[in-house]
Amino acid sequence: MTIRIEALEFEAILGILDFERETPQRVRIDAEMTYRYAPDAFLDYAEVVRKIESVMKEGRFLLVEEALETLFSSLKASFPRIETIKITICKPDILPNCRVCVEDFRTFL
Repeated sequence: MTIRIEALEFEAILGILDFERETPQRVRIDAEMTYRYAPDAFLDYAEVVRKIESVMKEGRFLLVEEALETLFSSLKASFPRIETIKITICKPDILPNCRVCVEDFRTFL
């Protein structure tokens, strides 16, 4: 099975510039996970969303890459049925003429 979370937006501290360390900025996350489904062991997408948001808000990451690494390990630890994860983290307001995103993929098979 595949679960997709699209356009999850919230504010978090993310970045190395002085103003990014002081003021939360809008962050947008898209995530896709494959998992082994069983009737008694499904992936609760609401819990996945809560986990992503809490990791990002509590992490206060300097780099998007650090946030990605932490999300991968946190999601796999919390939801062991996950087999693959693809995550895109965007900072839509950091530059005036574009949306900056970093994406990565992990396989846990």
